[in-house]
This record gives sequence, C-alpha cells and structure tokens, in this order.
Amino acid sequence: MIVVVCPGQGSQTPGFLEPWLQDPAYAEQLRAMSEQSSTDLVTAGTVADADTIRDTAIAQPLIVAAGLLALTALFADGRRDAVGGIAGHSVGEITAAAGAGVLSSSDALTFVGERGRAMKAAAAVTPTGMSAVLGGDEAELLARLADLGLEPANFNGGGQIVVAGDLDALAALAADPPAKSRVIPLQVAGAFHTRHMRPAVAHLADVATGLNPQTPTLPLWTNHDGSTVADGARFVDLLVGQVSSPVRWDLCMQSFADAGVTGIIEVAPAGALVGLAKRALRGIPSVAIKTPDDLPAAYDLIDRQA
Repeated sequence: MIVVVCPGQGSQTPGFLEPWLQDPAYAEQLRAMSEQSSTDLVTAGTVADADTIRDTAIAQPLIVAAGLLALTALFADGRRDAVGGIAGHSVGEITAAAGAGVLSSSDALTFVGERGRAMKAAAAVTPTGMSAVLGGDEAELLARLADLGLEPANFNGGGQIVVAGDLDALAALAADPPAKSRVIPLQVAGAFHTRHMRPAVAHLADVATGLNPQTPTLPLWTNHDGSTVADGARFVDLLVGQVSSPVRWDLCMQSFADAGVTGIIEVAPAGALVGLAKRALRGIPSVAIKTPDDLPAAYDLIDRQA
C-alpha cells in the first residue's frame, strides 16, 4: 500500500519551484493558485529569498500550491486509484484534503491563504518561537515543558518533538535540556499549534463556513490522533482546530504501519517527511518529489506495487 504524504511549513527553499515552471501547464496552474490564495506564488517560488518565503503568510500557500502541482502530476494516468491513502503534516493537511477530494483546489488555496495570514497575526501578539528537541525521555521532557509554560507542538516520531512558547522559556530549555537530548531553535515566527494560535482558530472557523467539503475518496489520516476520517466536514473541523493543537505525526506513521504501508511518496517541497519515515518506518521504500525529475521514480514505486 502506497501512502502519499504532504509536508508542512519549513520545507520550502528559495527557487524550489523554478524546475516546475519550465512546464507551461504547471506555470499556468500556479498563476491560478496565486489568485485563489491572494499570494504571488510565482515570485515566491522562484526569485524570493529565504527570509521572504519564511513569512508565514507566504510560506503556507506556497507549500500547499507546490504539493498540489506535484499531486496533479502524480495522480495522472489513473495512478490515483493505485494509492492506498494520503496524509499531511500541519499545513500539509490542506494539501492532503485536496488530494483526497475533501476540498476543491480553489477552496484549499482560499483556506490556506486565510490560515497563513491569521497565524501570522496571532504570532505577532506575543514574541514566541519553536525549538526541536532530539532524543531524551519523552515523559521527562513533557514535565519540563509544563514547568516552563511551554507546549509540545509536533510529535514527529523518531525521537523528535518540536516544542513552542515564550522565547525566554525556550532559551531556558536550551540552557538546561532533559538528559540525553539536544534543543535546536527553529527559524519560525511564532508558537504554532499551541494556545498562542487561538485567535487564528476563531477566524478560520468563520472561513470554514464558506467551504464545501466532500466525502474523501481516498483514505485520509488526521494529525489529531492518527486515525482515518471518513467525513469531509469533520476533517475541515479538525483542520481548524489543528492550528492550536499538537501535530501527532508519530501516530500517523504508526497508523501507516498498522495499515500495511509498503511505500511512501512525499510531494513537493519534499524531504522532511521521508526523512522521518526512514527513522520510524525502517525498510519502507520512499520517494521525495522535489522536482519533475523525481516523478518517474514515484511512478515506478506505484506501478510496482499496484
């Protein structure tokens, strides 16, 4: 069973869409998605620098748009029918919702544009950040976070948990980390997936009333608890709440294993999720679609297991 996974914020790099835009069809698709998300995705994906595309309001629609370009190519020629399911990490859940048929591409781009702007506004209220904690005992880390007023934001599996909150508290954690762990500050603008994002949740709940969710036509896993969701409206509710709730990617990967995953394909901007899978799902073949040149390997993985 092939599972398609869709990455979250932080996967983008300067110029990463340039190879895709050599194809006029992809270029036209990206221009349409720019209008739908109210973001200049062509400039962002080609000539914008790292600081520009780190901006939450730009990064989020850019990542979803890149994933949709890759899904368009990946699912061509009937290969969608040979895929066993789809899931996304954080904002990648919006990409996954479109891939599963829950949201139209237009609704997905409208929603992610609003999400990025709302989360940027929420992050501006109080100076906050995020750090990756590698290794150590999870129970000890969670107790330390509680003492410092920090929150776990992403349970990424493979011994990696991303934590978030007040910058001084993150500095205190880095200065005195749990035993056998390392704390790595991340270049992000706020404490995503924590209580600091609640203002964005309220806004997105209003935005969601204008969407038209459909029943998923592929198995679709949720970051909420790693389960599959068979109701489109329920998945949209989870997308809204996810903004201030932890991402349980560890549970998603466990669900992939329980379902009998035999291959993983990560859509653009790929790399992070196949990296996590190599540690948590050892021996499972994977393909990261970074450019159109990676598509033949992805096709081959699907065709060999169809």
